[in-house]
Amino acid sequence: MPLNDLEELARIAFDWFWTTDAEDCFRYLSPGAERLLGCPPESLIGRARETLACPGEEASLPQYRAAIAARRPFRDLTYVYRHPDGMPRWFEISGRPLFTPEGDFLGYQGVGSDVTEQHRTRRALVEAHAQLSEQNRRFDAALENMTHGLCMFDAEQRLLVWNRRYLEIFGLSEDAVHVGMSQRAIIETLVALGRYKRGATVDAISEGTRTSLTEDGLKSVLRELADGRVIAVTHRPMDGGGWVATFEDITERRRNEARIIHMARHDGLTDLPNRTRLREIGAELIEMPSTGAGARVAVLCLDLDRFKPVNDSFGHAVGDCLLRAVAERLRGHVRGHDVVARLGGDEFAVISRVEDAAGATGLAERLIAVVAAPYLLDGVTVEIGMSAGIALAEAEGGVPQDIERLLKEADMALYEAKAGGRGTARLFEPQMDETLRERLGLERELREALAQNRFELHYQPLVDLSDNRITGVEALVRWRHPERGLVSPAVFIPLAEETGLIVSIGEWVLRQACRDAAAWHDGISVAVNVSPLQLRHRGFVQSVLSALAMSGLKASRLELEITESVLLDDTEMNLETLHTLRKLGVRISMDDFGTGYSSISYLRRFPFDKIKIDRSFVRDCAAQSEAGAIIRAIVSLGASLGITTLVEGVETEPQLATIRAEGAQEVQGYLFSPPRPVHEIAVLLEAGSASEGRPARTLAA
Repeated sequence: MPLNDLEELARIAFDWFWTTDAEDCFRYLSPGAERLLGCPPESLIGRARETLACPGEEASLPQYRAAIAARRPFRDLTYVYRHPDGMPRWFEISGRPLFTPEGDFLGYQGVGSDVTEQHRTRRALVEAHAQLSEQNRRFDAALENMTHGLCMFDAEQRLLVWNRRYLEIFGLSEDAVHVGMSQRAIIETLVALGRYKRGATVDAISEGTRTSLTEDGLKSVLRELADGRVIAVTHRPMDGGGWVATFEDITERRRNEARIIHMARHDGLTDLPNRTRLREIGAELIEMPSTGAGARVAVLCLDLDRFKPVNDSFGHAVGDCLLRAVAERLRGHVRGHDVVARLGGDEFAVISRVEDAAGATGLAERLIAVVAAPYLLDGVTVEIGMSAGIALAEAEGGVPQDIERLLKEADMALYEAKAGGRGTARLFEPQMDETLRERLGLERELREALAQNRFELHYQPLVDLSDNRITGVEALVRWRHPERGLVSPAVFIPLAEETGLIVSIGEWVLRQACRDAAAWHDGISVAVNVSPLQLRHRGFVQSVLSALAMSGLKASRLELEITESVLLDDTEMNLETLHTLRKLGVRISMDDFGTGYSSISYLRRFPFDKIKIDRSFVRDCAAQSEAGAIIRAIVSLGASLGITTLVEGVETEPQLATIRAEGAQEVQGYLFSPPRPVHEIAVLLEAGSASEGRPARTLAA
């Protein structure tokens, strides 16, 4: 075929026509190639085809080389052309070898086409397919790794997609569902297999799905399964019809929520209802109509007696065991519809329906007796007591009452029971409310008195019987009220102990007593009473040191008086504090000796400087030989231990004579002098120190 005819054919079927010589160098390119090659064909004559390929894109050239080496035709061979504009072009060429009549190889001739667009389209399709495959892979992975079950339905309610978790939740085999299965058929399968709780029907479940899909917003439908699990099903409509349903097993979450709700309303140690739950139950009981016996609601506030010493002596583990044991006893000795609650610490409460006040009091007394029985805890026998305050709701037709009011009234009654000696039950009486208001008013005034410096110290002499000289004084605090005058310590000291104000008042007393004593001559000491609360306070030792430093008083002239209760509470810690103070030179005495149960044992544990024999032994010592014998025994014990003995409350000459005869070393009482303000005691001390051998009691005249 003539060359011009080949070119015409190339224009019709291909983009250009080419020929190469035996060395594979171009010897001809048709004129139409310039538009695609980006350069005049003449510039490529004599160049080998391989020199026109893009670097790194020679993947198809080996096939080309193999065809030429074998002198065989090739068809639709693609190679990447290095276009002058820097962008690659994909060319597709076909060719056949040329020979002379004698059979000598002349080269190749053929045609070429630019298939760049087709290649790019094909590559885009391949990449899109790869991306789609990757997306499908990720979708499948996500679907199979979901913690929720999933099903997708089309507009005709036919199943399209599901995951393994869905099958696991309902215990279905792999072949239990299939594409195109209707939602109703799936529900029928689940009901037939007994997966849902008894009573669930296909219609009810289907209706639940329909209702969920028509409601505004996403709302979960709860499905209860036969094995007790709870499944939350959420339906999400899709555009164009159909929906996606997700299935979440919320059984554990519901249990945790129930546990949290329970914990919020119950005590963590005893699992009894707490104060919050008690209020809820009490409110329900009060509003609930009642007929016949048990028409009145009784609230009992209970407080354990002597719990703190047990907790401190044996540790919190035993204390916790004791509280649990008390809870069990209370729970085991009330009726089934009664409520036992723990209010906190060692406080409990009971709500019960009773006929009358006698029934409520009887219940309280029974519970007190039950709690008072000994406990064996971890090999330790423990005995405690309990006090109870009782409040009764008004009988039907009376003034309406709420649980808060009853709890408050029961608490006031409990306060009276504890003040009356503990181990008893008291029924609320209206005057208790007035007493409480007075107490609160007194507490407020006590705080004001502390802030406005309305306290003062009176001093009572301590007399040495060997030479009838005043050797010291005891500081006694007084409250000068602007309207009531001097308020007795018996009134405000117990309140100060309860409220904790005794710590601040005690610090003031200590500072003032040291300051006053520093103005007296060195032979006079000052004794200051110390509350158990003060001694337990972390800064007590520092308070003593500060009072001594600020006043300039020698530590040996300060005497701290403690009672046996100090050593009953926090024994080891209190003993450590006392030892520290004694090492600093401060003297320590035990007040009210002989009134407790363990006084003698404490003398072995701590080297007291002085013991003060309680006034109860002095009152009848002149008339009763037993009282004198006790004084004699205590004096003898003190002498054997090297401890000074002082007898309190000496008021008559016969009492003094008996005490002298029993060998006591020091005395204190109204026979010599009542407590006096600081300016009066200063005069008395001067007179006592200046009158050698003169009886101290005459100085008080």
